[in-house]
Amino acid sequence: MTFLMIIQLLIVLAALYVGSRYGSLALGAISGIGLAILVFGFGLEPGTPPTDVIYIIIAAVTCAGTLQASGGMDWMIQIAEKLLRKHPGHITFLGPLVTFFLTVLVGTGHVVYTIMPIICDIALKKNIRPERPCGVASVASQVGITCSPIAAAVVAFVTISNANGYMVSIPQVLMVTIPACVIGLMCAAAASYKRGKDLDKDPEFLARKADPKIYKYMYVNKTSLLDKEIPRSAKVSVFIFLAAILVIVGFAFCQMIKVGGEPLSKLINLPKMNICIQIIMLVAAALNIMLCKVDLKNCVSGSVWKSGMVAVIAIYGIAWLADTYFGNYMDQMKAMLTDLVTAYPWSIAFVFFLVSVLINSQGAVVVAMLPLAYELGIAGPVLLGVLPSVYGYFFIPNYPSDIATVNFDRSGTTVIGKYLLNHSFMMPGLISVWVSTIVGYLIANVIFADYFASFIQ
Repeated sequence: MTFLMIIQLLIVLAALYVGSRYGSLALGAISGIGLAILVFGFGLEPGTPPTDVIYIIIAAVTCAGTLQASGGMDWMIQIAEKLLRKHPGHITFLGPLVTFFLTVLVGTGHVVYTIMPIICDIALKKNIRPERPCGVASVASQVGITCSPIAAAVVAFVTISNANGYMVSIPQVLMVTIPACVIGLMCAAAASYKRGKDLDKDPEFLARKADPKIYKYMYVNKTSLLDKEIPRSAKVSVFIFLAAILVIVGFAFCQMIKVGGEPLSKLINLPKMNICIQIIMLVAAALNIMLCKVDLKNCVSGSVWKSGMVAVIAIYGIAWLADTYFGNYMDQMKAMLTDLVTAYPWSIAFVFFLVSVLINSQGAVVVAMLPLAYELGIAGPVLLGVLPSVYGYFFIPNYPSDIATVNFDRSGTTVIGKYLLNHSFMMPGLISVWVSTIVGYLIANVIFADYFASFIQ
């Protein structure tokens, strides 16, 4: 690695670090400064912005935003709340499963803002330390991204893999990530089941409880959507959204089914999967707008729309910056890393994880790093198996869902520690991600090795 390469790499890392200090939107914008320095200052050939992934995010976020504005997301949360309140003693396991599957359905982890106060309330009323379910549930809301058929990380993985000769489809990706991530989350929940002191033995909690004002704040306030009346139009919106997801999955299965040696999708002239997703999401958004009384002002001001547009900017800048740097030094990267990845191809998981610590976007990690991994000669099944490792931004607790969870926990047990890294999300995050990565690797490369290797062309 030459001195010039090191200087330019430091510029890339500095742009990511400074951007992370300001937040997700700044990550994309400040990456532009790094890009400008590399292109105009050092004369590097600019890379290619990840337009396909960006278009998919815009279409999916538009659809999910109309779902939220119609009230459909409130109905989904209401159904989840009924389940949780029916089994309050199992909140440490059920809470994370609920946030996980909500993310799988909607494609974004920001649905946690509505359900997390309910999880905290149920735990507190059941005298369960809220940190136990809340820490895992916040992590679960992000873990679900690599398990969602409309999430940018999954679609980007499929698109980039297909372009590099690994003809995997969305259902096949989910066959690995969903069981792997559920197992990882349940291990994290089991580790959290007796985490920390019970509330009746925690002196800090008991001191807070003894204060009448804090007691009222913790126990009198009721957080619930059960009494909220859900209009029929909101329920119609949910059915439209779910139908759209089923159509996307159905089209993806057409890639898997072969007739006469040719994929069914080719025989019926289906466009590429990234195009199918964009069209279907836009159609579903349009139907929501026309049939479900969607207030478009609420759509663009909702948390789903805002977070999605922030993700667009972050992925745009970060991936373009990374593609510019690695694209100009691909031969050197191969020379340096080929021996390592040949001997230990799974070690790429550590790279994905470390990059994710700096980049608060799993989609951006996939777009930025997956092409490099394929260029290094790492096999598709290995990359599929370690896909859960692209979630590492729980490590530094500055992600909005983690911060919001701390604020939602009225008991004060879910915390960001004095030393920053000793926070409530570290233990469940590490257990979940690494167990999921190991299980995913075993599924794709040991248990069903022949099946997942068969997609290589």
